[in-house]
Amino acid sequence: MQVLKRILNFYLNSSIHVALAASALVWITILELDLELDLQLLSFVFFASITGYNFVKYFGIAKFHHRSLAGWLKMIQLFSFIAFLAMCYFAFQLDVDTLMLLALLALVTFFYAIPIMIPKRYLFDSHKNLRQISGVKVYVIAFVWMFTTVFIPVLNEDVKVSADVMLIGIQRFLYVLVLMLPFEIRDLNYDSIRLATIPQKIGIKKTKVIGVFLLVLFFALDYFKDDLKHSTLISTSVISVITLFFILMSHKNQSNYYSAFWVESLPIVWLMILFMLR
Repeated sequence: MQVLKRILNFYLNSSIHVALAASALVWITILELDLELDLQLLSFVFFASITGYNFVKYFGIAKFHHRSLAGWLKMIQLFSFIAFLAMCYFAFQLDVDTLMLLALLALVTFFYAIPIMIPKRYLFDSHKNLRQISGVKVYVIAFVWMFTTVFIPVLNEDVKVSADVMLIGIQRFLYVLVLMLPFEIRDLNYDSIRLATIPQKIGIKKTKVIGVFLLVLFFALDYFKDDLKHSTLISTSVISVITLFFILMSHKNQSNYYSAFWVESLPIVWLMILFMLR
C-alpha cells in the first residue's frame, strides 16, 4: 500500500496529472472544432506542462536547498529535465507562429515564478513575482491555460479565429477559474492573508456562489455558437454538473487528494465524456 501511495504522490508532485489535464483540454478543443489530431502538439503540451509547473513549484526550493534536496525532489528534478528535453524536441515540430505565441506564454510563466522588479505598492512580501501580487494568481493561470489549450491548437492548424473559437476561449478561461476555486479554498490554511485570494476576500460561501455563476455562464455560452454540436452541448452540461458538485463540496480542510487529484481530473473526465458521445 505504501508503494502505491508513493507512486501516486510522485505522479501528482511531478505534475504528470496536471499535464494530462492540460493535454485533455487541448484534445477537447480539437474535437469541438473538428481539427486534425496532432500528436506532436499534444506531446508538446504534455511535456511543457510538466516543465512549467515543476519550474514554478520547485524553483525556490532548488535554488536555496540544492545541496540538501530530498530524494523525491531529486527524482522530480531529473524527471523535469527529461521532460524539458522532450518539450524542446516537440517544439521544433510546431509551426513558427505557434512557437511565437508559446514564447509569450513561457515569458508569463517565467515572471510568474522568478523575482522581478515590481513597484512596492503592488507587493506584499519579499517574493517579487507575479504570483505574489494581490489577486493575480488565478487569472494568470487561467490566461495561460486558455491560450495553451484553445488558441495554440487553432494557430498550429492555421485555422481562422472565428467567433466560435473566441467563445470556446472564454469558456476555457471561465472553466479554469472555476477549477482553481477548490485549490483557493484549500489554501486558506496556508496562504498569506496579503495575497488577497478570492476566498480570503469574500469568504468560502460567496466563493462557491461565484463558482456556480461562472459555471452557468460557461454552459450558457454554448448557445451563442454558430456551429453547436449535440455532443458538445451534452458534454458541457454533464461536466458542469460534475464540477458543480466538487465546488459545493469544497472546504479548507479537504483531503490531500481532493483538489490535487479529483478536481484536477475533471478535464480528463470531460474528454472521456466527449469520446463516449462521438
